[in-house]
Amino acid sequence: MTPENLKYTEEHEWVSHTGDNRVRIGITDYAQEQLGDVVYVQLPELGAQVDAGAPAGEVESTKSVSEIYAPLSGEVTAVNDALDEQPDLINSDPYGEGWIFELTVDDPDSIDGLLDAEAYQAINKE
Repeated sequence: MTPENLKYTEEHEWVSHTGDNRVRIGITDYAQEQLGDVVYVQLPELGAQVDAGAPAGEVESTKSVSEIYAPLSGEVTAVNDALDEQPDLINSDPYGEGWIFELTVDDPDSIDGLLDAEAYQAINKE
């Protein structure tokens, strides 16, 4: 399942445009399947400045630890505290309750440079 209304990165993050300069970020269904059961999420710090492509947190599963990369540059304005108690929300609802953090982006037009659903699906078939 790859929702058409989201944007994606090659590192398997999804991005939802939630307001003027705001986006919500999580990992894709494909990524959570590859990870297996998520047991811990290291969330970015509220107020932190993150750069596109730089690590912003980590997801730990029974199989491995994977970094979460910031898909865009901006300030972390919200984190999903529910993941502290229920990290498995990433497995059960990666595009909904399993979101990870929100950014106020430095350049709102930068979201246009991310992959659409069709392009994201194509890289996963390779």
